Amino acid sequence: MVDEVIDALENLPITPGITVSEVQGWGHSKNGTGAKLTERIKLETVVPDDQVETVLDCLVKYARTGEGHYGDGVIFVSPVNEVIRIRNGQRGKEVVEHKD
Repeated sequence: MVDEVIDALENLPITPGITVSEVQGWGHSKNGTGAKLTERIKLETVVPDDQVETVLDCLVKYARTGEGHYGDGVIFVSPVNEVIRIRNGQRGKEVVEHKD
């Protein structure tokens, strides 16, 4: 479902940058097999505060299976205290909004 999520994010009014990582982990599984590492895909993005709800709605809509299975994933929302563009030292909201 990663491709569907990325396509949906690209079609938002402000296209957020995103990092995709292949990771391993385990969660609160109901399958009774205990803690077992499984392959997962982790998406990370940073967006301006006024775009958070739009991005969250997009993720919930396009990352969820139609049946809502365990393993659809979770979304963590965390504040970002500072953003600095290394290339030119630019700081703050403008870095996240991708305006050069």
